[in-house]
Amino acid sequence: MVQSVREQILHLIESDSRLCPAEIATMVGITEGEAEEEIEQMEKEHIICGYHTLINWAKAKEDDITAMIELRVTPQDGDGYEKIAEYISQFPQVETLYLMSGAYDFLVTIKGKTLKEISLFVSGKLASMKEVQSTTTHFALTKYKELGVDMEAKKIDERMVITP
Repeated sequence: MVQSVREQILHLIESDSRLCPAEIATMVGITEGEAEEEIEQMEKEHIICGYHTLINWAKAKEDDITAMIELRVTPQDGDGYEKIAEYISQFPQVETLYLMSGAYDFLVTIKGKTLKEISLFVSGKLASMKEVQSTTTHFALTKYKELGVDMEAKKIDERMVITP
């Protein structure tokens, strides 16, 4: 299956957002100007929503606590889950928000400095919503992989191989 130029650009940027338009143009086989225009258009269309750096905060000694919160809610008449999602997503603590299938309706990922900070957010902002039936909070203990990237350096076995 042949990918469109747009899809090729998106995959390149997704794997390395530091690529400049000239590098992208060379890899895709278009001019630098065409690459710039395509990227700009995708930013306007909100296909490209941002450029981020993945940092292993545990190694930077600023390890936050990550919590995943399952929410069971009662959908609103006429709006379903949309208004609830809009309300929850406004909080800066909310890193991800998914509408889910299965035993709960939303999965909310937040970060905090302390368990108390997370507890206050869950009880004060989420559980207090009239639409919320229940919350279940899970805490990440160790992050091994994020966004397809291994967070721990692989240990290389540098022992010499000895064969008889």
